[in-house]
Amino acid sequence: CVLRWWQSKPGGNHPSFVEGLEWLQTLGLQVADQLPRPSKDPKGLADIGKWMCAADLVHTIHGAEQQSQAQMQQQGVTVETSRDMHDAALAAMIFSHLPPVRLSCIRSLVGPAYLRPCLHPDCKEPSCEGNRLSIMSESPLLMRISLPHHKNARKWGKAVIEFDVPSDLAQLLHTYLGAPRKALLEHHLLIGDACPYVFMDMHGRGFVAAAVLTLYWQKWLVSRGGVPMNPSMCRQVFVDERQSDSATAGPSNQGAAMVMGHSVKQWDKWYDMQYHPRLAQNAVDGMQSWRAAMLQSHTLAAPDLTLSTALHCGHVLVSDSEESRYQSCCCDSDIDINLD
Repeated sequence: CVLRWWQSKPGGNHPSFVEGLEWLQTLGLQVADQLPRPSKDPKGLADIGKWMCAADLVHTIHGAEQQSQAQMQQQGVTVETSRDMHDAALAAMIFSHLPPVRLSCIRSLVGPAYLRPCLHPDCKEPSCEGNRLSIMSESPLLMRISLPHHKNARKWGKAVIEFDVPSDLAQLLHTYLGAPRKALLEHHLLIGDACPYVFMDMHGRGFVAAAVLTLYWQKWLVSRGGVPMNPSMCRQVFVDERQSDSATAGPSNQGAAMVMGHSVKQWDKWYDMQYHPRLAQNAVDGMQSWRAAMLQSHTLAAPDLTLSTALHCGHVLVSDSEESRYQSCCCDSDIDINLD
């Protein structure tokens, strides 16, 4: 933080300083990669009240959406109904309608009414509009999310994550961005559009700090009968379902990973908590069909072996030839056997 503050000062963008800052960031990633991480699995997290399966989360969020819309119709626009709709829209953005977008992108998402320059502190592009929710068409309703600022933007050559919002989510967001959002701003004495962000905390300010959004989400989820699960865990919940042997029909893994701001390879490394045990179990299960194939192959390739019951030294002889009825025994006995 100190280095970024210094970078904002005159001369703070000197090439040597920028190089040193990038080196420190790389070093931090390398150190984090080498630190041991405790093994976690969904069952263990569920036992301590830190996990909800994908179906439970989708059901909880869907219930909040329906309830907020019904209350808005019955009670009208009040601070309470507006906050409920805000929370339902926020939850629907975090999980359910979209592959789990990074929380930093959701926190920095500005609304259609904000027309000023990009708010990202490191952005140097004069034409950049920042992470934005836009209304492309009112009838039929079409909304679009553009995310130029995401974690892998530099690695991807500044490629923008962009997609049209699903119709149900677009309708919910469009309703919230009208009178309900205005009611919340007025309640917090921020008349007009003083808060540029789509989502705001209980004081009418954007979720500038990740910890604020985490606590806000946990409190909301518990109020809906859920568990105090970290919102970032929604990404693990989603990947756990998509990678499971019982995954339902849904988006392609590559496309979902793109919206999430990473790659399928990173699913295996960071998000799929059952990656190793699932592969191990699948390998053991697959060995049984492999074993059966080996037994069948041996049976088909084996010679036609018959047992010879001729009188000889007392040993049972094995013969694979029909031409010779008897074969001599290779035992060490010196006893002569009369076959007459």
